[in-house]
Amino acid sequence: MTAQQLTIRIRVFLCEQFQLTPDQVTAMMPNFIATLSVHMANLERSLASGDPQTIGKAGHTIKGALLNLGLADYAELAFAIEKMGKGGDRSVDYKALVANLRSRIEPLLG
Repeated sequence: MTAQQLTIRIRVFLCEQFQLTPDQVTAMMPNFIATLSVHMANLERSLASGDPQTIGKAGHTIKGALLNLGLADYAELAFAIEKMGKGGDRSVDYKALVANLRSRIEPLLG
């Protein structure tokens, strides 16, 4: 999905879900994107720990941010990271899952 498509999708969701005006959404979008960027960076940094629990907690955080933006399909991947991480599963290729999530949201982050 392109950055424009994702932005439109998020804008529509925010207007409908939270009864925000288009102007309110426009004003808030930079902060939403900045927050998402921080959460993605935190998730990527959590990989260095090698600790599934730490990765799972970071997955949980970004899952919430994605759900708040109406990106439930992307949040499903974050939830998988969260669930496996919090379950302590060391057989998972977290690096590949996080890279997949990064590739999906990268158009938004620029």
